[in-house]
Amino acid sequence: MKTFLLWILAFVITISAAIYQRKTGPTYPKRYTVSANGIDYRLKLIRSLALDDDPFVRLNINDSTVRAKIYYKRYLSKDELQVADFQFESKPIHSLIMNKVFHVFKQEDFFAEVPQQPAAGKVEYYFEITDRSGTTTYLKETPVVIRFKGGVPLFILLPHILFMFIAMLFSTLSGLMAAFSVSAFRKFSWLTFGALMIGGMCLGPVVQLYAFGDLWTGIPFGWDLTDNKTLIAFVFWLLAVVMNRKKERPIYTILAAVVLLLIYSIPHSMFGSQLDYNTGSVTQGMIMNFF
Repeated sequence: MKTFLLWILAFVITISAAIYQRKTGPTYPKRYTVSANGIDYRLKLIRSLALDDDPFVRLNINDSTVRAKIYYKRYLSKDELQVADFQFESKPIHSLIMNKVFHVFKQEDFFAEVPQQPAAGKVEYYFEITDRSGTTTYLKETPVVIRFKGGVPLFILLPHILFMFIAMLFSTLSGLMAAFSVSAFRKFSWLTFGALMIGGMCLGPVVQLYAFGDLWTGIPFGWDLTDNKTLIAFVFWLLAVVMNRKKERPIYTILAAVVLLLIYSIPHSMFGSQLDYNTGSVTQGMIMNFF
């Protein structure tokens, strides 16, 4: 019964951490509420685009009498702001789930095109909406930033996500078992280490290569936070399995589990790869601004 409850608790913690990490990351769509003709609309503003995606910013406002403009430029460049009109259009939805399950095949919203960028390039934007009450500008002081990336094949991306989820689940379970003196914690420590090796240290760099053209941009080659936090977690779990190889030392497993949980609390893709338009080189995100 104790083991069953630890499994449930580990699953709840893992799901909560994964949702938090995903929703707080800088590439997750920004949720923002605007008002048009007396109606509030909850927008999902795009912050990540693959190079094979249509480079459109969408405002999910279904009132065709509204007018909207977008102001944009390349992120951290000396470019002049460009302006374009949003167009109220009907676009097809290419999604197996939306098409087959929900029978939704198109969306009618406002769309504005932004210039396609190379991998790790970024575009910042804000917008204005004109309705019967006048014109309101949104996010001018804190523009939304879109990061462009190469497409990652599903046969690479899905196993990477799956193994990282399994690693987090087994890590949490191992830590709980070690804390409550369940001897199976050593077995699940090894399973955690294996899943982290496959998902983080093997498949993670391949995802990075497809998306931004580099296998590894963490220490000692760069400051990419995703690579570095994976490396830190891997080192702590390596220590945990080594120290528990001949005798039970639960404190090392508890420590490794806490470290991985803290790492999962860091928003995904922070300090990620970023194209420097002045030099043409790819750096590791905002952290480089401190140097």
